[in-house]
Amino acid sequence: MVQFALRRSHIVAAAAMTGLVAACAHTPGQAAPPPIAAPAPETGPITYASSGHAGMDTWRTVFSAKALAAGHDREVVKSVLAGISPLELWLGSSFQPAQTGIEDQAEFAKPIWDYLRVPMSDSRIRTGASRLAENPALFDALEAAYDVDREAIVAIWGMETSFGAVKGNFDAPNVLANMAVEGRRQSLAERELFSLMKILEQGDADRDDLTAGWAGAMGHTQFMPSTFIAYAEDFDGDGKKDIWENEADALASTANYLAHSGYTLNQPWGIEVLARTGFDFGLADGNERRIETWASAGLVPARGGAFETGGANYAELWLPAGAEGPKYLLFNNFKAFKTYNNADSYAFAVGLSGDAMGGQRGPVASWPTHLTPLTVSEIKILQAALNAQGFDAGGVDGIPGRKTKGALQAFQKSRGLVADGYPTKQALALVTADSTVGVASTPSGTN
Repeated sequence: MVQFALRRSHIVAAAAMTGLVAACAHTPGQAAPPPIAAPAPETGPITYASSGHAGMDTWRTVFSAKALAAGHDREVVKSVLAGISPLELWLGSSFQPAQTGIEDQAEFAKPIWDYLRVPMSDSRIRTGASRLAENPALFDALEAAYDVDREAIVAIWGMETSFGAVKGNFDAPNVLANMAVEGRRQSLAERELFSLMKILEQGDADRDDLTAGWAGAMGHTQFMPSTFIAYAEDFDGDGKKDIWENEADALASTANYLAHSGYTLNQPWGIEVLARTGFDFGLADGNERRIETWASAGLVPARGGAFETGGANYAELWLPAGAEGPKYLLFNNFKAFKTYNNADSYAFAVGLSGDAMGGQRGPVASWPTHLTPLTVSEIKILQAALNAQGFDAGGVDGIPGRKTKGALQAFQKSRGLVADGYPTKQALALVTADSTVGVASTPSGTN
């Protein structure tokens, strides 16, 4: 009874309070206040504070409108573009286009043995082997999920950021905005900015996550935003595709990328070979041939035994330093590495360093350091000279690609020389011996 009375008194008191509040809110004869209307959504162009750079402000006004017209969320567009500012690296008075030219790309500017010094250093190999040993369960899971060898995954991790040590601390939207304003890669930069907006719209990352290197590549294994959209993975299932801080997500994303690029588990990327005396090095022409064909032509594994290819039947012969240096049969997994960076030397470094992290160092043969490879400017002279003599080296661009090497091989065959296509100062002297050829204004093209 007492409990019931107490409950009843509480109910009466609550009712009285409700009535008092209602009476205060609306007195008879007085109009009720109108409801507060929600603010109208913003429309029209987004207004930004000046970046301090007139060209950047003009570009942002145009690009912001383009992003809205493409259907991107207004708040996302604003968050991506509001804080941009000019970077000395891209828009400063000391900027030189050559800073990002092929003369400054180690893949083209260094002899292959010099290029390999860092990826094949003792510290890099030890660290990679340690990473593999620290978390075998993760790498077991990655191999099972993506059919990509762990050594390949960790080798790319090492190549791209030294296992996360040098991921870059630039703001990705700002870097890409600077690249767009600089102009030479504007369409690329704008496409990547649209991809950043999509990443935010999908909730795959937060705005503060978007840090990058100087050219906009992000995270442990340096994904461009469009690559993130296509291949980034939430491997630990926490709802975020965190390639910046979550190693499992970052390495799974890399494995996914390689898997979609045609990588096959337990197949080699390359096998070092030895050639019998009199071997025709003109067969190093970029064409794939059956393993049986290579064996019949006189190639054998440099480490002895039979060819073990894991079911891969075709390979091409590659001479990274000509007929006097190490020789390799390259398989499809090598091509998968090149989707990350379309340079033979990069893919070679991935393959070699991955093998070393797994316990097998290479190459067996020594590098012919007595030969002097050409500089980029000298490659241009070689290309122009070969073209002038009727050997089609393609565009005069300083990149010693397959077409340039094929033209040099054709020249070497015409002179009865070993046709390995390796562009050295010695080869250049022979090509230019009978003619004076400068760097012609030949348009760039496939080389």
